[in-house]
Amino acid sequence: MLSVRTWADRLIGLSAAIGSLGLLIVVGVILVDVVGRALGSPLYGGQDITMMAMTVLVFAPMALCDRLGGHISVDLFERYFPDAMNRMIDIVVAAMGAVIFAVLAWATWDSAQLSVMLNLSTNLLYLPKAWFQWGMIAFLSLAAFGLALRAAELAVTGRDIRKEPHT
Repeated sequence: MLSVRTWADRLIGLSAAIGSLGLLIVVGVILVDVVGRALGSPLYGGQDITMMAMTVLVFAPMALCDRLGGHISVDLFERYFPDAMNRMIDIVVAAMGAVIFAVLAWATWDSAQLSVMLNLSTNLLYLPKAWFQWGMIAFLSLAAFGLALRAAELAVTGRDIRKEPHT
């Protein structure tokens, strides 16, 4: 299980790096577009680039968010429950999160097939929407895998990866 965690962490790191690249692209495009608008010549296709880069920016770091324990959690009653019950709740929540992300990936797959069939693209630059949907599917699948792995680690070893330093 340790080697699976190592590979998962590497994929999660790569995914986060891709998300960082998406952020840099969005910032750069907005900067060039704003300066261009001030000079009377906005960036052609800036909205298309920003819209597609935002899909990367939002979905790429999702697995890292779970790895670091960054998702929203309500722990009002956690201190009143025994450790075994808290661990069971964490396992169930991680498994449910994996199912939710897998369902989102499946729905995005259906949408990508429709985009390919209808040849959907962005308005100005004609970037194929299916490419970005396939990227979203990969990122959603990685998040589902990370959540499922966390649930398995909690169930089998009792190890909560969110409480360990990320290297």
